[in-house]
Amino acid sequence: MSGPGLARGVRLVHDPVREAGALLYPEGVLLLDPVAADVVRACDGRRGTDGIVAVLARDYDGVDAGDVAELLADLRGRRLLVDGGAPPAEGSAGAVSADPWPDGPPRPTGMVAELTYRCPLRCTYCSNPVDLAAYRDELTTEQWRDVLGQARAAGVLQVHLSGGEPLLRNDLPELVGRASGLGMYTNLVTSGIQLDAGRLAALLDAGLDHLQLSIQDARAAEADAIAGGAFHERKLAAAGLVRATGIPLTVNVVLHAANVARLTEIADLAVSLGADRLELAHTQFYGWGLRNRAALMPARAQVEAAAEAAAGVHRRHGDRIEIVYVQPDYHTGEAKPCMQGWGARQLVVAPNGDVLPCLAAGQLPGLEVPSVRHAGLAAIWRDSAMFNAFRGTAWMPEPCASCALREVDLGGCRCQAFQLTGDASATDPACRWSPHHDTVARAATVHGGREPAVPRANR
Repeated sequence: MSGPGLARGVRLVHDPVREAGALLYPEGVLLLDPVAADVVRACDGRRGTDGIVAVLARDYDGVDAGDVAELLADLRGRRLLVDGGAPPAEGSAGAVSADPWPDGPPRPTGMVAELTYRCPLRCTYCSNPVDLAAYRDELTTEQWRDVLGQARAAGVLQVHLSGGEPLLRNDLPELVGRASGLGMYTNLVTSGIQLDAGRLAALLDAGLDHLQLSIQDARAAEADAIAGGAFHERKLAAAGLVRATGIPLTVNVVLHAANVARLTEIADLAVSLGADRLELAHTQFYGWGLRNRAALMPARAQVEAAAEAAAGVHRRHGDRIEIVYVQPDYHTGEAKPCMQGWGARQLVVAPNGDVLPCLAAGQLPGLEVPSVRHAGLAAIWRDSAMFNAFRGTAWMPEPCASCALREVDLGGCRCQAFQLTGDASATDPACRWSPHHDTVARAATVHGGREPAVPRANR
């Protein structure tokens, strides 16, 4: 007989910064109240709901079995618990003291550490800045170590080590070790082409928790054409190395006019690689992606076919692999809640030390970009004009201000609003109710390579 336990790659920790429990897992953090944490502690992979209720009844009066079952169902639905899963071996998310935290925004839970924008790939959809010269003065190893320490003290529980290509940093194992030693869940976001057995072993020894691997297409020739080199087979080899270690693997694929017709083939490839998660995300038009928007934009018929294919993929593979399908907001009429809200949960540190609420916020005019070279991370998060500019809902114009979805889409993307209207405070034009929605509608009709794409610069 089996009962719920932790899924592979999921960890229960006590966060001394918040004095609370949390579940850490690939690409996410779930903060727990004390009772929910005790429910998870009782999930040893053998006990059923009645047994878990019995454990809770030792410490709580009037335990409601229905409430416990509802929580367990929710955690199963999130793929955090699975029948026969591992019993929690609760650890601490670092022996750190919390920074003083006066009234203000909640503490951040996640940080994207963009270690470098150097990259051997030349993907035309890359969201890195077009002007890479401004980011060549990268933070040193010691500076990154300090940033990671500040992040944990401020409340960050998960760090996404990204780029560019983070494997181009020779100090990557040291930075993984620093983050892991502080109790943070470590995700490596990589193309995988610099990964070999030795480097992977060093990262695992340092405490790497999860690896996200980018794949450009299901077919080698097409994938290599997108990436700008003969990389596809090396990526597949990297996936094999990761799967042999047993750590969770996410395959990430950016969809666009040149590959969206092969969505099903791409999903089949991810399953054959043994991936735990598959992210199928239509291109977000920032950086090089914005520059190449006309070449990357799928036609509406392609988008509709992709939605049907994604549903079919869920039916075929959804019991074996977590599938995340991100729809193209230029076609859906719905704005996306970028970064789970501006300055709400996540922050980004660029290679040169700039600190941003999202990957593309440095382009917004009138907002000084703060830097860890000049201020502390917690103070930047709480007090800077950049992070407070669009935090919450008070800044919203109509129709957002009175919209029932304002707490759902959080006003959409500020960078997209600026790119399309010149006004970062405007309603995201992706929303069908935006007075500027016609700008998106026009852009969505120019698609499929009507002009040649410009490959991303290597540096």
